[in-house]
Amino acid sequence: MFTTFFQGFLLSAAMILPIGAQNAFVLQQGSKKQFHLMSALLCALSDVILITAGVFGGSALLSQSEILLLLITWGGVAFLLWYGWNAFKTAFSKDIELSQSENQIKNRWRVIVTLIAVTWLNPHVYLDTFVVIGSIGGQLTAELRPWFTCGAILASISWFFALSLLAAWFSPILSKARAQRIINLFVGCVMWFIAAQLAAQGLKTLF
Repeated sequence: MFTTFFQGFLLSAAMILPIGAQNAFVLQQGSKKQFHLMSALLCALSDVILITAGVFGGSALLSQSEILLLLITWGGVAFLLWYGWNAFKTAFSKDIELSQSENQIKNRWRVIVTLIAVTWLNPHVYLDTFVVIGSIGGQLTAELRPWFTCGAILASISWFFALSLLAAWFSPILSKARAQRIINLFVGCVMWFIAAQLAAQGLKTLF
């Protein structure tokens, strides 16, 4: 049982650790100490839902609906391009501190909506949780599936809160204008890179 738990933990960690849209957003919020713990919690809760659904049958549903996957893909491309553009605008602003105060997401609900979009409009999330984690966990016996699922969930919770707290811990350095330019450039590049990957996948599916 503990071997299965550890297997789920390692597999989930391998899926989460590479920098993606969620990680970039949590890092950005943490560097400004702006609803950073809430951002980590929402990412973790989303993964709890997605991992559990993937292990207990969601992977089969996603594989049978190409239209749903296409809708998610192009919705994700549009959102990531928009978010990346805003990050680049902030990075290249002459007065980045003024730009940050103007563009800062102060409303808790706007943070929630943005994070939901970053997570649920990103097909990579479904590929990781449904196709990879879900397909492997789904092959286990009924007794071992909960252990595998708990291990995968623990890796997600640990990572997002660690990233958020570390970014907040270093916020005196990360909140400086030069650091914010670098962070926003990094976030913009990540968002546009993922958008390009999704667009390529979407076009490949269409043609």
